[in-house]
Amino acid sequence: MKKRKKRNQPPLTSIIILTHNSLAYTKECISSIFQYTNEPFELILIDNGSTDGTLSYLTKLPNAKVIANQINRGFAGGCNQGLKLAAGTNIVLLNNDTVVTEGWLSHLLWWLRHNDQIGIVGPRSNFVLAQQAISQVPYKTIDEMKAFAKEWAKKHNKQGYETDQLSGFCMVFKKSLIEKIGGLDERFSPGYYEDTDFCIRAQISGKKLWVASDVFIHHYGSSSFKKNKEQHEKIVNESYSKFVNKWNVKNLHQLAQVVKREKPFNSIRHYVPY
Repeated sequence: MKKRKKRNQPPLTSIIILTHNSLAYTKECISSIFQYTNEPFELILIDNGSTDGTLSYLTKLPNAKVIANQINRGFAGGCNQGLKLAAGTNIVLLNNDTVVTEGWLSHLLWWLRHNDQIGIVGPRSNFVLAQQAISQVPYKTIDEMKAFAKEWAKKHNKQGYETDQLSGFCMVFKKSLIEKIGGLDERFSPGYYEDTDFCIRAQISGKKLWVASDVFIHHYGSSSFKKNKEQHEKIVNESYSKFVNKWNVKNLHQLAQVVKREKPFNSIRHYVPY
């Protein structure tokens, strides 16, 4: 017999994480998820050709869906693979070089539940876009970070604000959003600006971008790119060029103008298959 769903049980959230080596970061990230996530969730893990034992670790995790790519599909390509597998009502895109904190998912989902106009929610962090950044964090260790995050969440309970873009290091949205606007644009592979592009399309569809001030997540930051600074800069510049060409803008200060110009949402122009 089929098990009945318990009454008032929170909906499932699909947490999608991409990996490409950096096993220590991945272990710390996933450990923090298991420690601090109270809502029903599934892990969807996409490995982009790791050679450091990451895949072996991922395949041993309980109740995880794992995709092993032989080659690096990039951030957008890997996330789109995860979106196809996602069974959750809610979806989280989360970088593997993050450490989540107490109450993180509850607080992020609260905003989606309590304001239908919000399409994507992101947390505050130490290493992130200026719109979400806490410039001076007082902690020096992860234990100190957890204490800081707990106090920060209490102090800023149910506080948040609208923004014009969110970082893809941690984005939370309903599955219904990707059914409307599609996934991440793979023209930006291997990375950068696919998150800004996703945010623009969400806004064109009539949704707001929201920063949850009552959530702090630690982000080590671009760990997979730091090893080769020259290559990193080349990737950023190429993706930026693709972005300004796609949206016909001179710079990122024109994002609001793009959204206004492109409305209403046109699926032929704005939907990205995934």
